[in-house]
Amino acid sequence: MEIKILGTGCASCKALYKNVEQAVKEMQIDAQVIEEQDLEKIMSYNIMSTPGLVIDEKVVAAGKKLNVSQVKELINKEIK
Repeated sequence: MEIKILGTGCASCKALYKNVEQAVKEMQIDAQVIEEQDLEKIMSYNIMSTPGLVIDEKVVAAGKKLNVSQVKELINKEIK
């Protein structure tokens, strides 16, 4: 599984990155967590606001600072 956090390094983006890492650790899943800060790549996902959360190339959230339980919920939806 590949999980990307789309953002330019703002506080919300960094918080989401930490929450995603925590969720992956707690769930004990094999996932690569990537912080994508390249503006052109972020724009290719057609999100209007950051941070964005992408799981296996599917945008699952944008413009929201998700907590660990919300991240887990989104990951679970994509695992099934």
